[in-house]
Amino acid sequence: MSESFLPMGRLEWTLLVLLSVLWGGSFFFVGVAVRELPPFTIVALRVGLAALTLLLVVHLMGLRMPSTPRIWLAFFGMGFINNMVPFSLIVWGQTHIASGLASILNATTPLLTLVVAHLFTVDEKMTRSRLVGLMVGFTGVISIIGPDVLSGIGQDVAAQCAILGAALAYAFGGVFGRRFRRLNVQPMVAATGQVTASTVLIVPVALILDRPWNLTPPGTGTWAAVIALAVLSTALAYILYFRILATAGATNLLLVTFLIPVSAILLGVAFLNEMLEPKHFAGMALIGLGLALVDGRPARLLMRTKAQST
Repeated sequence: MSESFLPMGRLEWTLLVLLSVLWGGSFFFVGVAVRELPPFTIVALRVGLAALTLLLVVHLMGLRMPSTPRIWLAFFGMGFINNMVPFSLIVWGQTHIASGLASILNATTPLLTLVVAHLFTVDEKMTRSRLVGLMVGFTGVISIIGPDVLSGIGQDVAAQCAILGAALAYAFGGVFGRRFRRLNVQPMVAATGQVTASTVLIVPVALILDRPWNLTPPGTGTWAAVIALAVLSTALAYILYFRILATAGATNLLLVTFLIPVSAILLGVAFLNEMLEPKHFAGMALIGLGLALVDGRPARLLMRTKAQST
């Protein structure tokens, strides 16, 4: 079935930037949590606490969760593709490789989404402008984090493949999640259904593989990181995720992975007294140019202005 997605407006771009801040923080929170907790336990706590948070919000808002088996089957499909698989791969991958390299590998998500959307949708086809924009944006990500981080390529290949696998899962998740618009499922309900289904899927795995009752109780810092990961980087983030997906489509939505390094740098400047370096300005300029090329409006405005002048 064909769907119509308009170019992103001011609201969608604002939500995308906010989502990049929330997801940018997840790499830090995971980095703290993996020091004391095993991967599947972190994922189970992340989605479980997020599900409890969203179910409470849905109740307070007077919304009702659907009872249709078809919709819940979609929730479980989305939870598996978009939560269980990528969360587990990223957490495991971050136990073996640096977060900077993980961020760069994660930033392949829009490129993979462009390919997946081209193959499996009728309204998000690959265009030359989009492809060039994504390549420019990806170059900007490498510039911001620093090309030297790529020196780790070739080491811990399995962990690097895990991060790339997570990026591919996110690409399929973005395309799969479009169906909630056709099913008339509100973004809040879609976010709640996805993380609830994810919890049902991942908790048995964590219990069997990690045996969390045998673990040393984690410290206050770890619990704070897990709670922030669940409430901010998952519950709130997925409300924004499904809101953007419903109006802007999968390819535009997953541009967020280009903005995550920008958010991390700016947060460091604002709260950690870090300094902006020339590579940061160059990287942000390239990302801005890439996003403009993907969005397409600057090119259309230029063509319209040229047409009016002739």
